Amino acid sequence: MADFSWLTVLGFLFLTFNSGMAIYRSNGDAGSVAFVVVSYLDLVALFACLRYYEQLDQQHSQKRARVKAGVWSLTTLLTIMFSYKVAEIMPLPVKLVVWSMAAATTCGGFYAFFVHSEKPVMPAVAPRPAAAKDAASN
Repeated sequence: MADFSWLTVLGFLFLTFNSGMAIYRSNGDAGSVAFVVVSYLDLVALFACLRYYEQLDQQHSQKRARVKAGVWSLTTLLTIMFSYKVAEIMPLPVKLVVWSMAAATTCGGFYAFFVHSEKPVMPAVAPRPAAAKDAASN
């Protein structure tokens, strides 16, 4: 397996350990346990989708579009979940800022993934041939 990375394995072990510790510290609170489990599963699914997306070539455009929609959905779910947890403990003005940032992030991600298309960069001025440069400098 040429794509094997110990750094990836270490990252997932760290994520799993931290998720387990968060569940342990939740003292059996069902809401906290559900939040940690859904966040963990969402992140694992997100990384799997990203890896699959990177492996697809340009010929599978329909499949790439579906995987891209899945990536956006998973990131939107994470954004909403974490925004809810943060906004839950903030005063009203800060809640509004948190939710505004979450909306901007979600809408910006949608625009970047599905609306914006990169256009090839065209040079403003065509480069002059080397012979013309030498003649102009003399």
